[in-house]
Amino acid sequence: MKLISSKLKYKNDLFSVTEDHVLDPDGFQIRRAIVQHRGSAVMMAVDDRKRILLVRQYRVPARNYLWELPAGRLDPGETPLQAARRELIEETGYRARKWRKLVAFYPSPGYVAEKMTIFLATGLTEGKATPMEDERIETRWFTSKEIEQAIRSGEIMDGKTMIGYAAWKRTNNVNGRRTKEEQEWVTGRAVGRELI
Repeated sequence: MKLISSKLKYKNDLFSVTEDHVLDPDGFQIRRAIVQHRGSAVMMAVDDRKRILLVRQYRVPARNYLWELPAGRLDPGETPLQAARRELIEETGYRARKWRKLVAFYPSPGYVAEKMTIFLATGLTEGKATPMEDERIETRWFTSKEIEQAIRSGEIMDGKTMIGYAAWKRTNNVNGRRTKEEQEWVTGRAVGRELI
């Protein structure tokens, strides 16, 4: 596919909207309104007791308070890891000594160009959170069992949190052994899976 044109329709500090026109060599055309976004970093902070830190805040599009992994957009020139380090401190006050990429994905590729990268953050040190003016954030530690129950009950409805938790569970060596499928997923040898 070749991008023929991209016209800016709307812009603010967080994202812009373009009207894009693409064409393939056979003449097939697609026209879409696309939300352009620099991308986001998602932090899965796990303490020494294997508890996961979630944040709760009001999400206007959902018209509800949601429990979710802390996350934030990439600032200009920032890498996903740099954004993850900054955002973890801002939203929770925690700093992490160890960082590892779990997975990257497009949450809604039909019309949003945002790519989310989830990082595992461990070796945590507590500090003071410095949220943005328009953020009121509550934090809480969850056990794996509590996360799974909250996903099943619909208390957790955030996609990045479900993806991050599933990726962590598959790479977390909980019982000292991994299945062959889990080991292939971790090493990137599973057929059709993107290397992480």
